[in-house]
Amino acid sequence: MAATRLIALHQHKGKSIAACLKDRTDYAQNPDKTEKGELVSSYQCSPLTVDEEFMLTKKLYEQATGRSQKSNVIAYQIRQSFRPGEITAEEANRIGYELASRFLKGKHAFIVATHTDREHIHNHIIYNSTALDGTRKFRDFFFSGLAVQRLSDLICLEHQLSVIEKKPYRERQKRITYPPRESNRDRLCGIIDEILQQEPTDYEEFLQKLEQQGYEIKRGKYTSVKGARQKRFIRFKTLGAGYSEEEIKAVLAGRAKHHPHQKQPPKEQTFQLLVDIQAKLAEGKGGGYERWAKKHNLKEMSKTLIFLQQQKISSADELKECADAALSRYHELGDSIKTSEKRLAEIAVLKAHIINYAKTRPVYDAYRKAGYSKKFLEEHCTEITLHKAAKAAFDESNLKTLPKIKELDAEYSKLLTEKKARYPDYRKARDEMQELLRAQKNIELFFDEEKDPKQTEHSR
Repeated sequence: MAATRLIALHQHKGKSIAACLKDRTDYAQNPDKTEKGELVSSYQCSPLTVDEEFMLTKKLYEQATGRSQKSNVIAYQIRQSFRPGEITAEEANRIGYELASRFLKGKHAFIVATHTDREHIHNHIIYNSTALDGTRKFRDFFFSGLAVQRLSDLICLEHQLSVIEKKPYRERQKRITYPPRESNRDRLCGIIDEILQQEPTDYEEFLQKLEQQGYEIKRGKYTSVKGARQKRFIRFKTLGAGYSEEEIKAVLAGRAKHHPHQKQPPKEQTFQLLVDIQAKLAEGKGGGYERWAKKHNLKEMSKTLIFLQQQKISSADELKECADAALSRYHELGDSIKTSEKRLAEIAVLKAHIINYAKTRPVYDAYRKAGYSKKFLEEHCTEITLHKAAKAAFDESNLKTLPKIKELDAEYSKLLTEKKARYPDYRKARDEMQELLRAQKNIELFFDEEKDPKQTEHSR
């Protein structure tokens, strides 16, 4: 089974045609993806100078026809992907060469680069948009991509490979559920779980197995790793409970048991907001949208009523009281978290000033004994500036006696613990508040729609 795609390669802004051709062909012939160039074949050009030969053909076209390039299409690429485990890389390269030869009929130079860096082997076929004789260019006709797919299927059948079976439109199944996207951290946690199941002898062997999985290890105060397609390193301690460096070492030493992280599925929304049908119709929506919106409103209103029954709310006034109470609770928890964050920031700044004040005090005393000498100030400008800034901060805060660093550290630790403990309640209060406000808005909109027909009949 081979899936194909025909892509027009354009000239990028700020780059010459030659530079763009070199970028595209160099990527296709990447030695790390083509077994050091062993899986690269070509027709009427050399893989080493393919970009220059493409440019020579384009100059020949300008001399022969007197026309300059109007469009920014400089070449074309066919991507041909095969089913994992069905074909070897060498055979895939031969099939890609045959596809290009039969599709282009020998009129355009091309290269075929087979990549093996993914689970599925795939070809990058790049051919010049200008013909070899320099008299014409490739015409990207309507359904040219479909022609490439049909020719690829025919070649696959000739080589006894499977093809994609096309089903009638009515027999196709629509995708309703989509697989959740796996983040880099979730993938790393899964690999750590697999390695720990193998029971490495020590931490060094554990890191070696991570390197075998394609991760780059960075040692330091905190060990961090980076995958092949990641931009940043990830520290073990940021992966959550059970994945810090100390916890992994304890598991390897047999002092603790590893519990794999179970990712919690996102909480589904109980009901959605109703659609204001009249407002949407005024914006220009048609009859089809109106029919969909009426069904949507009926479903969401039924879910809203079920939610109110579960919450034992029987009237609009009671719903308003519950919504106001939830809103007040949400703001109260939010304000307490903000107060803690403000005090944490103040402690951090005050601690920094106290440390700077203590470190620079001998220098400032010497500066004062030197009669505030300009020469001394120039030599110790940084220390004196830090000392003055710390003193100004103490005066602004009306601190007559400086607190001890240990006391500030203890207060900081206590506030941080309390702040983290409030977050679950804060998130729960936020969700309850949003549900009640959404239900309140749905009830109001539903009764407004019920009133409209009566008002129109009365006006008539």
